[in-house]
Amino acid sequence: MRLPLLSAPLSLTLRRLWTLDTFAYALRVFVAFSGALAVSSWQADVTLMMPLFLGIIASALAETDDSWQGRLQAVGVTLACFAMASLSVQWLFPHPWLFAPALMLSTFVLIMLGALGPRYATISFATLILAIYSMIALDHHGGVPEEGAWRQPLLLLSGAAWYGLISVVWCALFSRQPVKQSLARVYRRLGRYLSLKATLFEPLRGRDLEATRLALAHQNGEVVAALNQAKEVLFQRLGSPRGDRRLDRYLQLYFIAQDIHERASSSHSPYSSLIEAFFHHDVLFRCQRLLDQQGHACRRLGRALLLNRPFEHDQSEQALEDLRASIDHLQAHQQPEWQALMPPLTALADNLATLEAQLASAEHPEVAAPHADASLHDRSLHGPRDAWTRIRATLTLSSPTLRHALRLPIALLVGYILMQVFHPTQGFWILLTTLFVCRPNFAATQRYLVERIAGTVLGLVVGWATITLFPQPMAQSLIAVVAGVVFFASRQTHYVIATAAITLLVLCSFNQVGDGFDLIWPRLFDTLVGVLIAALAVLWILPDWQGRRLYRQVAASLVSQRRYLEEIIQQYATGKQDDLAYRLARRNAHNADAALSTLLSNMLREPRRYQGHDVDNAMRFLALSHTLLGYLSALGAHRHAHTDDTAIDPSDDESDADVTALAERVAVLLGRLAEHLEARRPLSGFEAEVARLREALDAPETSKTDDGETYWPMRHQLRLMCRQLEFLGEAANRLIASAQRDRPEQAAKAYT
Repeated sequence: MRLPLLSAPLSLTLRRLWTLDTFAYALRVFVAFSGALAVSSWQADVTLMMPLFLGIIASALAETDDSWQGRLQAVGVTLACFAMASLSVQWLFPHPWLFAPALMLSTFVLIMLGALGPRYATISFATLILAIYSMIALDHHGGVPEEGAWRQPLLLLSGAAWYGLISVVWCALFSRQPVKQSLARVYRRLGRYLSLKATLFEPLRGRDLEATRLALAHQNGEVVAALNQAKEVLFQRLGSPRGDRRLDRYLQLYFIAQDIHERASSSHSPYSSLIEAFFHHDVLFRCQRLLDQQGHACRRLGRALLLNRPFEHDQSEQALEDLRASIDHLQAHQQPEWQALMPPLTALADNLATLEAQLASAEHPEVAAPHADASLHDRSLHGPRDAWTRIRATLTLSSPTLRHALRLPIALLVGYILMQVFHPTQGFWILLTTLFVCRPNFAATQRYLVERIAGTVLGLVVGWATITLFPQPMAQSLIAVVAGVVFFASRQTHYVIATAAITLLVLCSFNQVGDGFDLIWPRLFDTLVGVLIAALAVLWILPDWQGRRLYRQVAASLVSQRRYLEEIIQQYATGKQDDLAYRLARRNAHNADAALSTLLSNMLREPRRYQGHDVDNAMRFLALSHTLLGYLSALGAHRHAHTDDTAIDPSDDESDADVTALAERVAVLLGRLAEHLEARRPLSGFEAEVARLREALDAPETSKTDDGETYWPMRHQLRLMCRQLEFLGEAANRLIASAQRDRPEQAAKAYT
């Protein structure tokens, strides 16, 4: 009688587990490990288990999201790379003088292949891992055996192929699940962004608005990353028949998310002015409440996608009506100090109303008006010429990829030389630790360094307890399977737990063919040596201090905003159309903003002496730049055509080509600011140019007509952008001055 009562919570738990990003990944690994364990038990040969496990791990680390056809091709490439790596290790292992240069050359080539794209970077990294796994297996057997020399490579490749088969079948059976998960991630992060944006409308005097803007810039980076990932997941599946209604529905939800993001990031007026003017009125509370409700609606939409439930959106009509009523009440009082802010406040309400309509359309995206241009930007590799172009772009010391491709081989060579000199037990773990810990920049290396040590210590303690308390081989094998699953379930989010789990797997597996207790101290020693080599490498070998790339990234952010503005100007001339060119310019502007936020976050984790005087000024510049992007987004959200059909009045400035010319002058100033920042040349005459542009824009923001007041949003947003340009010019000069103090001999040179 109680079974039906128990089944409902169990069913709900399983459905929620299915929605987790890592659950399917961990489940595939569990099936693969279980199959390897079953083969080992069936053959009654415990020595099969460890190489099969290592092959599975390497293959799972090489996995990238794709359709089943693309995944099948990727598995083929991965197995070919694995075979070459394993056989090369087998041939060169007895010859250290050949092995060392081959190790350096292959590492350099594989890291440089990562410049072709994320898929190739993942496969290349996994190939390096499998090569070191091959070294570990040979070292464990005392070198290349005289009989059965091909046994270990074949077992490693068998494990990799077994997981590859599972992955391809899984992609064929559940091809839509990654799409839903990626879109749900987008809406969750959009929800957090909207809720954080709502706090800007809280009427509190003396608030640190700049800190909130920085938090918004960071959260915007997460939204942009989620949008980029969702775009790639969708693009990989667009090769299927376009008649797939479910895929078209997900594509429409992606476009809705893009529109929501543009409106959510819009800014129509300085928040400090709104707080000061309406401190004793409830209009800001109304805005805050509506934005927060819309944030919660985005998160509910994400959950509905994952659980295959209908999205029931309470359209917040009452909150929107309350906001409208509050604005009407303000307009009825006609206070002189409010009049200049009433039109942008009304525009803000219109923007929130449109955002609300976008959320409502997400209930039934399949009936929404399709985009005239539903194409997505293709970033995939197109032939050898495109491959060479991408690699050639990284053949400069300013490229983090090239620096890492030169640094990592040297670090691995140092580890290999130490092994040959001191002959430590299981010394190839030094190379594996160095490979995992040595990252392209200091901040990432520091994080992995600390967490790798902590996780290894934790794993060794748990491993010692496990092989002591559970001496039975089958129990240890089962624990090894569970540890492998935990590793893949937590490696992206909890690296300490992941490292502990993989250490436990190693101890339990090696204890099947030897004495696991003898591996505890060598494992700890090798980890510490590998971590030390990685730390010294990232400090001494072509260190990629973020401050050296700061000015270039700041300039890139401004250039991308200029191109975004130019696309908006084009849309004002020809009419609103969310074509690929416009969406690409908008996404590039947000990508550059997110890249600047990431760079500064990494810079804050670097040693103080390498940060110089740039940090505070750079953080202020990020806040100002993100605010400018908000003004740009508002301009894009309200774009329309300057044509005779849409012009309200010949004297209406919004239909005057002069305003377009003024917008082009703003774009030119953005380009000039970017040039001076990249070259680290002080700006001269910039403030005067901005002042002249402001004078040209300083016509009254409203014009009396027979119907009342006409608001000119384009002119208003351009004035806000001009004011922001003044602040950005001052911040740029402070950044350039700090560069002169830190590096006077390079003050006028770009970093090379």
